[in-house]
Amino acid sequence: MNSSLSFVLPYSARNADAAARFARELSRDAEVVLAGEGPVEVTPGPRLHVLPVQGGKGMALRAALSRVTGEVTVVQDPDNAWSPDVYDALVGPIRANTADAVFGRRSARGLAPQLLADRALGRVTRFVTDVALKDPLTGLRAFRTDALRSVTLTSDDDAVDAELVVKLAAQLFRLTEVDLPPVPVVPRRPRAANVSRLRTLLRYATVRDDADNQHEGYTTLERMDGATHYNQWLGRRFREHLGRRVLEIGSGIGTITRELEAGLELLVALEVDRFYVDRLKNLFRGKPHVRPYLSDVALADWESLKAERLDTIVLSNVLEHIPDDASAVRRFRQILSPGGRVVILVPALPQLFGAIDEAVGHHRRYTPATLRAVLEENGFAVEKLEWMNLAGLPGWFVNSRLLRRRAVPKLQLKLYDTLAPLLAQAESRVKLPVGMSLFAVARVTGGDA
Repeated sequence: MNSSLSFVLPYSARNADAAARFARELSRDAEVVLAGEGPVEVTPGPRLHVLPVQGGKGMALRAALSRVTGEVTVVQDPDNAWSPDVYDALVGPIRANTADAVFGRRSARGLAPQLLADRALGRVTRFVTDVALKDPLTGLRAFRTDALRSVTLTSDDDAVDAELVVKLAAQLFRLTEVDLPPVPVVPRRPRAANVSRLRTLLRYATVRDDADNQHEGYTTLERMDGATHYNQWLGRRFREHLGRRVLEIGSGIGTITRELEAGLELLVALEVDRFYVDRLKNLFRGKPHVRPYLSDVALADWESLKAERLDTIVLSNVLEHIPDDASAVRRFRQILSPGGRVVILVPALPQLFGAIDEAVGHHRRYTPATLRAVLEENGFAVEKLEWMNLAGLPGWFVNSRLLRRRAVPKLQLKLYDTLAPLLAQAESRVKLPVGMSLFAVARVTGGDA
């Protein structure tokens, strides 16, 4: 342990004595922040901070994070004491840059009712988040401090344990776990704490996203990210027309980026919203050929992008977000190498424009004529222009136009996604007369690129 390591001990009146005892021991070698309700028998000092907090565990953790200075933060429930080698093992994956958060997997001798309850809640957590952790609600965890601070926590009580896992997983941080030595007993939590954690998990599984529904367009992106088969279908369509050096405009949270990046020499993932760029950096950490790039299309450094010798520009449901789409297409034409292509998916049929389009920031939906015109009048020759996704049309019309919903319902999307492989196969064999989307491939024409 060293000065780059901090400990946070959220405590309550129930475990204040244990928290004080652990704090005195740990502060010999590292910074410790005690935060909780009630008096504790410790003397504050340069390495030991005491923050009285009137409230529960979530409030204590938020308060403590304002005082932490270490690069790695261990959050420990003051229930069990651990030897220094346990802490070394816990922070090891973070030090090795193979994880952003490490969870200590507990075991106990004999029957441990609280551990069994936590394991049951852990199964719910895995269902909600798709993480592979066996003990996600453990009382001993380590985090890269900047990763922990990047998560906006809203829970005031023990529900913060569940909220942390949901939000870290959704932001695509690398989560892993290490085994802890068996303990003689796992202290019981108040029943209300278990109920609160379960209620929070169910809320994030049903009516709330990991941004707490404060970022409206993200709700739709997050739900679409879960449509695995549909996204693989789109990825296959795009990959048929990619070169080796690709610029993706409007990468969002990386749903399509993830389908494209394998085997490429370079993929520049341009995105205007820092909220999404942070997720892209987490998702593609350790993949230097993928470069998240924070910029608006109109303000991007196009000269630097031209120097990257790009051969393909991809836009998946993005062109409709750009107010001046013709100007943007002219920019694409200017930076592409000779023979370069744009590969585009856009929402089709102005008659479908509704509440979901408004929520995600669409300026328009296209017809074949309007999409062809914006490409051919600004330096491209259209090689392919096809309808796509006929089956999605009724659902969009009902949800967005008739019911005025501002996001696709999760259950409907999951049901649709189960059919996506069949739909993809069918559409590969039949020329559609209409569809919810238009797919286009266009090549640079004449002159200097």
